[in-house]
This record gives sequence, structure tokens and C-alpha cells, in this order.
Amino acid sequence: MREQDKQVFEHAVSAIRAEGRYRVFADIMRERGRFPHARLRLENGETREIVVWCSNDYLGQGQSPEVLDAAHAALDRVGAGAGGTRNISGTTSYHVDLEKELASLHGKEAALLFTSGYVSNDATLSTLAKLFPDLWIFSDASNHASMIEGIKRARCQKRIFRHNDIQHLEALINEAPAEAPKLIAFESVYSMDGDTAPIEAICAIAEAYGAMTYLDEVHGVGLYGQTGAGVAERDGVMHRVDFIEGTLAKAFGTMGGYVTGPAVAIDAIRSAASGFIFTTSLAPSIAAAALESVRIVKACPHMRDRLAERAERLKALLKAEGLPVMTESTTHIVPVQVGDAALCKALSDSLLFDHGIYVQPINYPTVPRGTERLRITPSPFHDDALMDKLVAALKAVWAKHNAERAA
Repeated sequence: MREQDKQVFEHAVSAIRAEGRYRVFADIMRERGRFPHARLRLENGETREIVVWCSNDYLGQGQSPEVLDAAHAALDRVGAGAGGTRNISGTTSYHVDLEKELASLHGKEAALLFTSGYVSNDATLSTLAKLFPDLWIFSDASNHASMIEGIKRARCQKRIFRHNDIQHLEALINEAPAEAPKLIAFESVYSMDGDTAPIEAICAIAEAYGAMTYLDEVHGVGLYGQTGAGVAERDGVMHRVDFIEGTLAKAFGTMGGYVTGPAVAIDAIRSAASGFIFTTSLAPSIAAAALESVRIVKACPHMRDRLAERAERLKALLKAEGLPVMTESTTHIVPVQVGDAALCKALSDSLLFDHGIYVQPINYPTVPRGTERLRITPSPFHDDALMDKLVAALKAVWAKHNAERAA
């Protein structure tokens, strides 16, 4: 590589460092059966115990004995890998059964597995524009990067409506020709602020203008609704949403993404999405583990109740201490406002190295500049003692760094 080429890379990283948002990965080892406890490996090779407060394994299902047993059984039965793409020997009974289970969970005719939630959004949204060459996509301004990327790759007409602003959405839809195919893309739980979409109102707009609806339930599935199908189930509007996309990597504790919808639509996406066609399928052991996890979560509403209680208790404790919990959150996500990238990183480092508490700083481009935050995600396994230690540690690091408290 030429020296001038290396300098391009060095300049890119230097610019990120200068903004205080250079990301350092915490080298952690989760410990089976001890979630949320883990061990942090330091640069000198030594390890120390920490408590993880920022995992997306919201229900601790990645440590469930039944889920692990299902993975081991599949591993022993069929081996490690899938052996190919879904078209070329990579479809097993585990994949087929998991898709049926996910379709049933969301009350849809069919489901399609992808290797991640990012890929399921990117591949599906870009493919829908192939299937509808004159498609207009209306996207919430706070949508995830995977949705944004899929819509960009769609290369169709698109309009961005202000976050959760129904009036703005309707005004933009009125710009489209009445006969044009339309799609409204939005999320149920917006994972950085912790607020939710007005799903019923969006569905009403879609029905009035003949638009399809595409709902990302990544941070809602498993956590809301009587069977854990998500916010749309909780709100009684799941049947009004055309496509529901989700992940297996959060509440279900494994990995992979999926989309559910009408059988004819899922078949068309399966046949046309390059992000599905040209990639090796999920390992059978992962599909088996996910299938078991979905079945467990579906049958255990008490897990959701416990998570909700934990989140509300933590918010109350933080607010009582004057720590700047973002009031937008009405969900299990507990974001604490910082507003500066370098300070956010410093607070996170102090929590980790001084108190053994891991909360990753959230900086640009995940959130807009000036809205940097610590994003805390309690689980059913974060008990009162762990919660009290977290609050005490946050108070200490806020004082140490003279960070701004709640007004």
C-alpha cells in the first residue's frame, strides 16, 4: 500500500479521535449462568469481574439452559455450519420450523430468515423497490441505519417525515401520485430514546391512502404483547401492519433477523433479495436455539412484566438522584443524557475501570452530535442490589467529571 493511501486511513481515524468519539471495544467474556456478570480482559492480560448494563440480550435468553441445550442438541445432530445458502443445501428443518414459528408469532402467513436484523431491513426494503419500480417510501426520521441503507439502495422516490409526526407524514403522502405504490417504514421502539411509534395512527393513514406498512419490531419483539409479538400486539393493531421485521439477537438471545408478511410477498422477497440469496444461512444450532427461545418467551409473560418493573424502578431511582434520564423513554430502555462525546466516553471509562460497571457510550453516528448518552438496559436479572450499586456509581462519576445533572 502506498504511503499516501495509508495517510487517508490515518486521517479518518484521527478525525474521529479528535471529536472524542473513537470507539474502543470492551474485551469481555460473558459467564454461562451468571448473567449479567462477566469478566473484562485488560491489556496486560489480567481479568476482572464486571456487571454488564448495556446488553441487548434483554431477557438473558442467551444464557437460558433450555436454549443452550437446544443449540447443543442441533450441533451434535447436524454439525457446526449450514453448508451453504438456503438455495444450495443450507435449508434445514430448524430453519423451516423457525420461520413457521415467527410467522405464527406475528399473525402472518409467512416469514423469511436473514443472517441479521440489519440485513433483513436492508435486503427487504431495497427489494420491495425492485418489485414496485414506481414505489414511494415514507420513512420516519429516526429510523435505524439498516432501514436508511435499504431505502437508499432502493433508489426510488422517498420522503422523510418528522419523527412520529402523523400530520407531516400525511402531507408528504399527498405529494405522491394517487396511483403510485406506497410504503410507510417505521419502528415500534426507537432504541436510542426509548419512545414508541403511534402504530394505530400510522396504519390509519396507510389505509386511507392505500399504502403498505413496514414495521421494525427489533426492540419490541419478545418484550411487549401477551405473547411477546411486540408493540403492535400490545396495541391490538398487529393485523393492520403488512410487514413486521424483527431480530433473534435481542430478546431471544441468539442471532439473525427476519421479516414476516403475506405469503405471496415473502415468496417474492425470497426469490429476489440478493441479501438472502447469496449468503450462507444461519448455523442450524443457532436456528434451533432461536426456535426454543421464541417458544419460551412466547409462553412466559412474567418475563416481560419483570423487565418492565426493573426499568421503571431504575428510572425512578435515577430521577430521584437528579441524574438526567431522558424523559422520552416509555420503554425498557433507560437513556441518560450527556451531550458531549468526550465526556460520554470519560463517564463510561470511569464506570468500567473504577466501579466494574459496563455501560457503553453512545456517540455519533448512532445518535446526532450533541445528544450523546449512556444507554442503560436493565434485565430481569439486575436485582435491587445491583441497581443500587449502579446508581451510586453514576452519582460518583457524575461528580468526578462535573457532568450536568437534570434541571
